[in-house]
Amino acid sequence: MYKREKESSKTLQEQVVEKLIKKGFHISFAESCTGGMAAAALVDVADASKVFDISFVTYANDAKMKYLGVKEETIAACGVVSEEVAYQMAEGVAKEASSQIGVGITGVAGPSGGTEKKPVGMVCFGFYIAGVTYTSTQLFGDIGRNNVRKKSVEYVYERLDQLI
Repeated sequence: MYKREKESSKTLQEQVVEKLIKKGFHISFAESCTGGMAAAALVDVADASKVFDISFVTYANDAKMKYLGVKEETIAACGVVSEEVAYQMAEGVAKEASSQIGVGITGVAGPSGGTEKKPVGMVCFGFYIAGVTYTSTQLFGDIGRNNVRKKSVEYVYERLDQLI
């Protein structure tokens, strides 16, 4: 569980679930490098079933295209680790799951796979929130594969708490 601040006894996930319930929203995730960790963190909250129906772990490019509608041209032009792909993942998962919120996560967790332009620890995010899509890129650094994944999930819930 990820704590927002010391004085709050609620986790970020609990705060996000409460906001989703209040708005009557459902959320879905399209995860690549996090491999389902963001969805699992949501399911840690007892009321998650009120806001969560389906998620996708699309590690392979073909899966991103087949299940989320990511365009092959986008992957070819921008690379799979890009805000453009995260954008399409977020919108695609929201559409496929009929949810008001979709989150797309794609990155280089390491220890290999990084390049000068896309180093290990670079993760791109897409947040589709009720018709508007936001994207961002975080450079967590070469802090170890599982630390990159954990930091990515923390970032997702921080942003969701801000955006919802």
